[in-house]
Order: sequence, then C-alpha cells, then structure tokens
Amino acid sequence: MSERILVIKLSALGDFIQATGPMKAIRAAHPDAHITLLTTRPFVGMGEATGWFDAVWSDGRPDWGDLPAVAALIRRLRSARFDRVYDLQTQGRTNRYFQLLWPRRPLWSGNAPGAAFRYAGAARRRLHVQDSQREQLRIAGIAEVGPPDIGWMTGDADRLGLKEPWALLAPGGAAHRPAKRWPAERFGTLAAALAGQGITPAVLGHGEDEAGLAATILGRAPGAVSLVGRTSFGDIAALARGAVMAVGNDTGPMHIAVAAGAPAVVLFSADSNPDRSAPRPIRPDQAVTILRETDLGDLAVEPVVAAALALGSR
Repeated sequence: MSERILVIKLSALGDFIQATGPMKAIRAAHPDAHITLLTTRPFVGMGEATGWFDAVWSDGRPDWGDLPAVAALIRRLRSARFDRVYDLQTQGRTNRYFQLLWPRRPLWSGNAPGAAFRYAGAARRRLHVQDSQREQLRIAGIAEVGPPDIGWMTGDADRLGLKEPWALLAPGGAAHRPAKRWPAERFGTLAAALAGQGITPAVLGHGEDEAGLAATILGRAPGAVSLVGRTSFGDIAALARGAVMAVGNDTGPMHIAVAAGAPAVVLFSADSNPDRSAPRPIRPDQAVTILRETDLGDLAVEPVVAAALALGSR
C-alpha cells in the first residue's frame, strides 16, 4: 500500500499562494504517495488544479461550536489512517486536530507540542513564511523547497481586450481590514500618471465595495479600465504574466501577480508585516518593491508613482 499523506492549508489566498512551493516539494519528495489536501471550500479548485494532490477535502475549518462537524472531521482523519501530516497552517486549530487524534497520531510536521517533526519557538515566528516553511520541511526531511509555483494557474487575458502595455492595480483587500488599503484617490493619481506614460491601468477587484474603488480611480484617470468582477484567479495570473507591473495593497491578487512573475510595488501598513508575509520574487530579475507606512493614509502619492515608473522603465 502506498504511503498516505495529509497536507493542511486552510486559507487565506495569499497564504495559499505562498505555500505552493512547499506543496510542490512535498509531492516531489513523495512521488508515489497518496496525498490529500485538507483545505476550505474557496481553495478546492486551486488544490485540484495544482496536480499535486490525489484528493482535496473542503471540510478543514468546522465551527468549534458545531461539535458534530468537528467530530465528523476527526473521524474522517482517523479513518484515513494517514502515515504523515504536513501542517502548513500551524495554528491553534490544527494543533488541536493533532491532539484530538490521540492515541494513534501520524508522524506530524508542524508546531504542535508532541509532533514528531516539531518546529516551534520564537525564531519561527520572526521568519518570513517562506523561510519558516522551508525550515519546517527540512526538519521533516525535505531539503529542497522552491519559491511559489502557480504555473498551473491559467486564464484568458485576451478576452479582456486590454491595450498593451498594461499595469494591474489592486486597490482592494479584505473589507474587515480597511487599514490595509491605500486611499483609492491616490490610486487614481497613480493611474493617471501611468496612463500619461502610455500604460493602460487595469483595476482588479470583486464585489460592490471594490467596484466603488474602481469608479473613484477611473474618475481621476479616464484611461484606466475596470476589471472588477470580470476576472478569475487564473485570469489575474494570465494578466500578470503579460503586465509591465502590478501595484497594490497586501492582498491576494498581488500575491498571484508576483507569483506569476510580474514586477510589483506592494503597499503595507502596520496591519501586516512584510518581513513575514510580503510576496517575494520568483526569479532573480523580477523587481518587487515594498513600501510601508504605519498608516497607509500617510503614504504619499509621489513615492508610489516613482517606484511604479521605475518598474515601467526597466
């Protein structure tokens, strides 16, 4: 019987993209194993599209108040009889899963107390997530872990009809974390500057909230184009592969754009730490600039425009 392995990565979009390097490395280290991904519903399609998993489970985050659902997940984990688990979520939730699998716990890679391949402590919490997961897998016996890999993420950029060259703008982000957003009016000024250089600004987003951001930007830059609600994650990757740059907040689409190879300017506030979570270049010649202000309302337009135009002139 082939080895049975579980990989845990529940969310969020940027974190999932960052974990694709470790996911690919796990498959390469266990080419003949039956590997299952435990995730949540929004990431099932992505997990299947990678080609690295034999099964993808969507029930990885039951509400702790829903005891029947929690019990059902633990029963499912027990009955699968996994030989090894790579916990790439490494949160209190997944540590609890490990504890609930007593007394027949699989070999576990993560930060759970008692794990066979435990990687925990202050040093782990100071590292960038990619470095942390690389060290986690090294402890578990996997020495080669590459950068994020979304070569499997494909879409149709041509159907959107953008005039070349184009730049992607990502002014949105999680609605419950508004501190991670640079003001839309300043994105509008940036878009106007790009349009003045003959670059088509294409605004990404979804939902009514981000449609409003796009309207603000287009009001200041008539040459910009709104793609809000018109792109899948695969389309964003395809657009990024042809873009002269991407500029945006610390949000999932920017992680896709950088992992697809686009030069980028990524904007951070005190709400997230670029030392731990910023998207990184996937190749040496890819320029990725990180700009940070404690409050993004204090980040002026000029340094963002300068950084973006520097990318456009490369």
